[in-house]
Amino acid sequence: MHHLSDEMRACIEKCLTCYSICLSMASGHCLEAGGAHVEAKHFRLMLACAEICRTSAHFMLLGTPHHRHTCAECAEICRECADDCERVGDMQACVDACRTCAESCEAMAA
Repeated sequence: MHHLSDEMRACIEKCLTCYSICLSMASGHCLEAGGAHVEAKHFRLMLACAEICRTSAHFMLLGTPHHRHTCAECAEICRECADDCERVGDMQACVDACRTCAESCEAMAA
């Protein structure tokens, strides 16, 4: 990772953290909690958020300028996921990770 700026390294870490939290909360917490936690729209959003976070980290690690596109989309999806997880409730770790990732990705997209 020697060719990456400190800001990009930090964004990669935030993306991978968000990926891990969204995926583990979806497959663990949400499936066990049931109800609103497993509504199709919410569950798909969490999985999409995890995947775009992983993809954005991957693009940054590749060093491709296309990371700006994935990071812009990642910021948008993370914000949507944070809002929805807040709506469903009892998912503060996901809300926090998504908002942190969104801010970082927004800076990388600029």
